[in-house]
Amino acid sequence: MRHGDKINNLSRTASHRRALLSNLACQLVQHKRIVTTLAKARALRTYIEPLITKTKKTETKEQIMHQHRVVFSYLNDKDAVKELFTVVAPKVAGRPGGYTRILKLGARIGDNAERAMIELVDFNEIYGKGKGEAAAPAKKTRRSGGAKKKAAAPAADASAEVKPATESTDDKAAE
Repeated sequence: MRHGDKINNLSRTASHRRALLSNLACQLVQHKRIVTTLAKARALRTYIEPLITKTKKTETKEQIMHQHRVVFSYLNDKDAVKELFTVVAPKVAGRPGGYTRILKLGARIGDNAERAMIELVDFNEIYGKGKGEAAAPAKKTRRSGGAKKKAAAPAADASAEVKPATESTDDKAAE
């Protein structure tokens, strides 16, 4: 029985699974998105997100070196570790977690395995905020009454901007 066993073994031995997840994580860091099976993508998410969190917790030089060594012990690829600390870490600095997104792609032709694309959230310009705004600090979760006033003010400004444009077209139609 597998009571309380939350890890997906992916039908592999521990060493094979560790090597598989390490290789997938390196490819995800270098390419920012990869296509794999849904089960591997879900296993990869639990593997890579703590590593990305470790890149953010660096204050002193000793801590930085220690985190590099810890992440390298998981990835075993100098280029991937360098990319993670120099490119990925600054972009996810303001994000409090949830660095990856999994999108289902349907069944694979041949063995009918469920395919999925896993990607780093801050590197997708379609869904994300863009390149410059990704490093902004996280928003507060508590809401105050000021947010309602701010939401009402732009709506009034937008209607004011639309009216002069329609009046000018009415004037042209009258002539």
